Amino acid sequence: MIEIRNIDKSYGDKKVLSDVSLDINKKSITSFIGPNGAGKSTLLSIISRIIKDYEGEVIIDGRKLEDWNNKDLSKKIGVLRQTNNINIRLTIRELVAFGRFPHNQGRLTKEDDKFIDESIKYMKLEDIQNKYLDQLSGGQRQRAYIAMVLAQDTEYILLDEPLNNLDMKHSVEIMKILKEMVVDLGKTIIIVIHDINFASVYSDYILALKEGRVVEHNKTHNIINGYTLKDIYNLDITVTDINNKRLCVYF
Repeated sequence: MIEIRNIDKSYGDKKVLSDVSLDINKKSITSFIGPNGAGKSTLLSIISRIIKDYEGEVIIDGRKLEDWNNKDLSKKIGVLRQTNNINIRLTIRELVAFGRFPHNQGRLTKEDDKFIDESIKYMKLEDIQNKYLDQLSGGQRQRAYIAMVLAQDTEYILLDEPLNNLDMKHSVEIMKILKEMVVDLGKTIIIVIHDINFASVYSDYILALKEGRVVEHNKTHNIINGYTLKDIYNLDITVTDINNKRLCVYF
């Protein structure tokens, strides 16, 4: 599992995270929720070693984060950041092939091609795999980036706001695929997400942050209730059950 112990992070005089501790359970989706500025993306960046200057410990499968070398860590954790800026024109297949770099350092093998094919198929991109990224819709492009992370063949997948700028149809599509990746492939997924209904319906666990502190970390059904959500968002939220799923009404 991923163990997070007493994480503190500041930018100058501004404290972004304060004494954050939790365990991330394997083969599950854990969603980080909370208001803007709560520290969600910062915590995800610390876990993925994008941010290295902090206090506390991150332990991955019994080994401290700083003890992992880059090559081994990139075989253990796949990361999709909120913004992905690629300056060269790539097809979907070329992009997905980048996910194999930790395994082959750019020299593709037949085994790499197998992972690339399987990832493209899993993300339902076979018919358009030779299209360029700038020819795709937002939903197609996001599926292509997730296929790249999937081809990396890591146990842990960290996603920072993967639904950003997607419409409802594509957001549902992405979340269903992520859930399937847990059930079918045994992946452990950590996701920063703003929509609490998507978090409620698709997450196994939720970490709620507010002003850099943990409000609650628990199974989803223990967090999605009016009392806890008001504490997180300072907003009256009505929670209703539909098809055994808790949905939040706020307007």
